[in-house]
Amino acid sequence: MTHRPAGPWLTGAVTAGGRSSRFGSDKALALLEGRTLLERACASLHDCPARLLIAPPGRYALPEYLGRWDTHADLRPGEGPLAGLESALTYAPPGWVAFTGVDLPWLTPGYWRTLSAAITPGCLSVQATDAQGRPQPLAALYHTDLLPHVTALLDSGERRLRRAATPEQTGLVGGFPARTFLNINTPDRLMVDG
Repeated sequence: MTHRPAGPWLTGAVTAGGRSSRFGSDKALALLEGRTLLERACASLHDCPARLLIAPPGRYALPEYLGRWDTHADLRPGEGPLAGLESALTYAPPGWVAFTGVDLPWLTPGYWRTLSAAITPGCLSVQATDAQGRPQPLAALYHTDLLPHVTALLDSGERRLRRAATPEQTGLVGGFPARTFLNINTPDRLMVDG
């Protein structure tokens, strides 16, 4: 297994194919401070030379300033973020994928640089931890070598994203502001000042 040094070679991947059932409408298109949640997620990954949007083709149009995003349908529509990760790992070139959903609008390019700097030999995922020390798998780095494991999990009925990599394969990074992980999964969360 070959791992490149940390740098701007990550494939950025945003999963936006969910049902938004708790939100009541398509949360990817919800506005926060003048930009959609989808635009905000994509902007955090703008430095990545390869960018994937896991969503129904034709559903979203991104502004030109965000660069080119290759849209791919979710391989298992409606089955959650672990299925979105499987799709991202399938479509990404071999190597590291910076993976997030649209509901974490406070991520920045610096966040992804911090995670990529924490990659170590033998590591297959790097995840930030919140103030309570809990890993945050929805805004994390995953190596494409995890694809067979993720597929096997999904085939067995597992849907929890936190199972995508074992603790032994996962590097953890702390010290992020609480607002970083403010999850916008209901409309009232748009009004929360993180």
